[in-house]
Amino acid sequence: MVVTGASTGIGRAAASRLDREGFRVFAGVRKLADGQALRDTASPRLTPLLLDVTDAASIAAAVGQVSTETGGHGLQGLVNNAGVAVGGVLEFLDIEQLRYQLEVNLVGAVAVTKGFLPLIRHTGGRVVNISSDSGLLSTPFMAPYCASKFGLEAISDALRRELRPWGIQVVIVEPGAIATPIWDKARPHTKELRAALPAEAVGLYGQMFDRVESFVEKQAAGAISADAVADAVYRGLTGRRPKLRYQVGNDAKMTRWMTRLLPARAVDAIVASMISRA
Repeated sequence: MVVTGASTGIGRAAASRLDREGFRVFAGVRKLADGQALRDTASPRLTPLLLDVTDAASIAAAVGQVSTETGGHGLQGLVNNAGVAVGGVLEFLDIEQLRYQLEVNLVGAVAVTKGFLPLIRHTGGRVVNISSDSGLLSTPFMAPYCASKFGLEAISDALRRELRPWGIQVVIVEPGAIATPIWDKARPHTKELRAALPAEAVGLYGQMFDRVESFVEKQAAGAISADAVADAVYRGLTGRRPKLRYQVGNDAKMTRWMTRLLPARAVDAIVASMISRA
């Protein structure tokens, strides 16, 4: 099994869970120190895999390493988890930040999948893509992140249909608020975004920005363990007939229900009400 973004959070929890279940896990990390820290808590089966999902040479080297170390037997599963979260007011967004967001979360997942697919086809293995409830519902000031996850949902559906002749399952996991370091990374990023807004933007969006920030803090306070996502990943990789999508957390389940059953304007009103109460 290959798990990208395994240094912390969901990726680390998924790699650890698969390792405990007896799988040979290649845990994708960007720094050797992160790989060693993960290995110190795992079995000797777990192998850190230096992997930058935005670097073609890094992906090729990782594919070569996995192919060599598995002796040509192929790969049972790939978990595309590596990602970042970029927010901002669309009207004033730095377009390079949008490109960076899509490059990591969306293009990176496609590039890694392309690299490992021959090994997965060899075993009839599976691909699990870690999306988000932000891939179901776009929220103010999180458009770049939401776009990356909506895109991943579309890519996953197309890939599943393209790979159907070979029986390769493509599973999407849609977590809600999960207790991971991404919240700690997002807080200073949000403050930097707020500080960088021009006076015009503060005048237009400042009050709304503050309410959204308060709403996000409430979400973080109610976040559940990354182990719950790891459990969904495990089921997606090993279930005899896995679901196409696994929502993790009551907030994700509610979002799926809301966006499927309610008119878009009703959803707009609910989002506005939730933010105004924050």
